[in-house]
Amino acid sequence: MTVQAEVSLYPLRTEDLTAPIAGFVRCLEARGLQVDPGSMSTRVSGPCEALFAGLAEAFAAAADRHQVVLALKISNACPPMPRQRT
Repeated sequence: MTVQAEVSLYPLRTEDLTAPIAGFVRCLEARGLQVDPGSMSTRVSGPCEALFAGLAEAFAAAADRHQVVLALKISNACPPMPRQRT
């Protein structure tokens, strides 16, 4: 089953917000998930098991380096995300 998530990572107690968020997104992409970063949240799509595993890995990596909050919504009823052109 393919699922889609909307995630927002909020680094705490740091002036540099970009590096923790970029690392989180890179971790998701490295898992082969489809990732669409936005200004306030990131959409992630992929097989259910891969998405949950990727989110767990990306959160753990961010939390090892920073204090963070992760807001997350997951659905199996969203329309497919358009493929990113590379």
